[in-house]
Amino acid sequence: MIIVLRQGTTQKEIDQLTDVLISQGGITVNPVIGTDITILGLIGDTTHVDATRVESFHCVERIMHVAEPYKKANRMFHPQDTVVNIGGAAVGGSRLAVMAGPCSVESSEQIKTVARAVKQSGAAILRGGAFKPRTSPYAFQGLRYEGLELLKEAREATGLPIVTELMSPSDIDRFVEDVDCIQVGARNMQNFDLLRQLGKINKPVLLKRGLSATIEEWLMSAEYILSGGNEQVILCERGIRTFETYTRNTVDIGAVPVVKRLSHLPVIVDPSHGTGKRWMVSPMARAAVAVGADGVMIEVHNDPQHALCDGQQSITPEQFDEVMADIRVIAAAVGREV
Repeated sequence: MIIVLRQGTTQKEIDQLTDVLISQGGITVNPVIGTDITILGLIGDTTHVDATRVESFHCVERIMHVAEPYKKANRMFHPQDTVVNIGGAAVGGSRLAVMAGPCSVESSEQIKTVARAVKQSGAAILRGGAFKPRTSPYAFQGLRYEGLELLKEAREATGLPIVTELMSPSDIDRFVEDVDCIQVGARNMQNFDLLRQLGKINKPVLLKRGLSATIEEWLMSAEYILSGGNEQVILCERGIRTFETYTRNTVDIGAVPVVKRLSHLPVIVDPSHGTGKRWMVSPMARAAVAVGADGVMIEVHNDPQHALCDGQQSITPEQFDEVMADIRVIAAAVGREV
């Protein structure tokens, strides 16, 4: 349930109404005070709320019922776009956030070389995998904690904030201390114990869409984090599994405007994992920007042919520079900047 308040409602009136609502039991009240509108979002069992009594308050404009199961992720609950800050880089708002770096951290020289290159081209955030979930147990699984240390060295060398994937709840404290944004991979999108724990921390979370997840299921996973108190959630469309086998996954570009309509959370696109083909990264990145994505996440490797992970979808620093030039043009056409 959402209670829309009249313009000019005072804080005293908000507090009085909130006290009445809480006294009816079973709900929590989340005030959202915006530039043009102020609302009270009610979470919990709202069947006990006396709507007639609520409407008797002079400050109440109208009452709206939220049909969707996700509440805090719902745009009705939070009309203004959320902007998430990752180490000084904004995700959301007028500026596009470009995250770039290798699929896996392989060495100190490799990660620093790529970090310097993507920063020079205009990337604002460094991505790199320290822990790698792989379909095969025999594939390269990442450098793990050593990889985290190398990412920190690259951050120190370039000033770029870092985003990397968390695999286990037992590592949350380490990640909170070491990284600027915690990534939840597609395979963990519905690891609800992990999501609950991430709701208790004060750190941005990048939530990738699951392999076969619907948009509602994706938003419900975000709801787990938001409901715990952590409102710094970024959604990432990284391709879903369909009947098509030519590409690694099918990038659901249409999910971007849908999510922007349904939710206030920023959403970015990963064209590298979405297609699995390096030659498709540039056109899909352009498409993502054109439909309103708040950023892109691109895999860049200084030697893709010898990459230990996903070399076939990684582009070189020189190719990344060309991609950045392309998306700057598209960004300008849709009122954004890079």
